[in-house]
Amino acid sequence: MPDRGAVEESRLSADMGTADRYRKKVDVAKLLPMLPQLLRDATTHAHTANTPEAWMLLADVYSTIYWLAARHRWMDMAELAVTRQRWAVEQQPNPLGEAVAARDRAGTYLNFGDVERGLSLVDRAIAKAQGALDTTDRDIAVCILNLRGMTLAGRLKDKKEAKREAERHIRSALATAQGMSRELDVHGLTVGSQSAFTHRLATCVDLGRPREALTLTDDLSAALAGMPATRVAPTYINAARAQLDTGDRDGALESLSMAWNVAPQFARIHPMGREVFRVLSSLHRRSNAELLRLSKLSGIKV
Repeated sequence: MPDRGAVEESRLSADMGTADRYRKKVDVAKLLPMLPQLLRDATTHAHTANTPEAWMLLADVYSTIYWLAARHRWMDMAELAVTRQRWAVEQQPNPLGEAVAARDRAGTYLNFGDVERGLSLVDRAIAKAQGALDTTDRDIAVCILNLRGMTLAGRLKDKKEAKREAERHIRSALATAQGMSRELDVHGLTVGSQSAFTHRLATCVDLGRPREALTLTDDLSAALAGMPATRVAPTYINAARAQLDTGDRDGALESLSMAWNVAPQFARIHPMGREVFRVLSSLHRRSNAELLRLSKLSGIKV
């Protein structure tokens, strides 16, 4: 519920900018305590101003809450956050905001393992965005939805269907991303060729094609240059998964260490990162200084 007093718009925008920076750095310790007041202020401002921009800012706060809840697997909170996010963007006409909200809502289907419904939601949202938007906004909406689509497709149990669906979303994402002159920062999301690359790499691993994932680039560090920690850390974790699948234990440990160096708070709560560490620690038969370091950081005993 909104407060009775007014909220200074400049202060609210500054606070949202701070939250975005914490999110990009995956500084959970600083982001988490500021969200309750930010949510209250954004709610108050949205009800007072009643503009598409004000409601979109509120939706962005809910998107940040969803992101944080999904990382921790706080599933009830994640589901509530995307429900409120969708409600916020529907208060005033905002087709791009609706696409962002659909992308996050599809993420909850991914989190709950209901991949087929998530893919259906993505396809409906893409069709709606193509009819309601044009030029750059249309490309942004279609790209972010296809990125979510390829991730969902990679988790399908029928791997023949998974490959077909994933390649469809990959082609569309790459085509729209190539039309962007640079990586764009849109409502807390990174959109462009680099982001498409990181999602493609992860999807190849999910499809059981680790060698293909590793051949997407000869220099992962260069491919990720300029990307926020929210994209860099999980990409190194996915590279570690691929290396582990191909028997490269030393490479997997190096990639996992990179993820920890880039975003230690993210690596500590990322389920796949923790699982890769458990597998690596079980495979190493003698003491390893780096494993011991990560064990101390993660709280997982070797």
